Amino acid sequence: MSGSHDEQDRVRRRAEHLLPEEEAAGSDDRREQAAAILDESDRRTADPNAAPGSFLERRTSAQTVSAPQPPD
Repeated sequence: MSGSHDEQDRVRRRAEHLLPEEEAAGSDDRREQAAAILDESDRRTADPNAAPGSFLERRTSAQTVSAPQPPD
């Protein structure tokens, strides 16, 4: 596996903390599995439309929370 030391460390940490469903999927190489998971995550973060059928809406909290109305 090539890449910067930071990227290798990121993959190592992810491999140490696979989710239960990722462990259940099984893999001969946890680091390769973690690298694939991180690669997909990075692609989805860079391009919210990368995942078919998904939509990522980005709003600030000010855009999602209504201001409280003063009492009458």
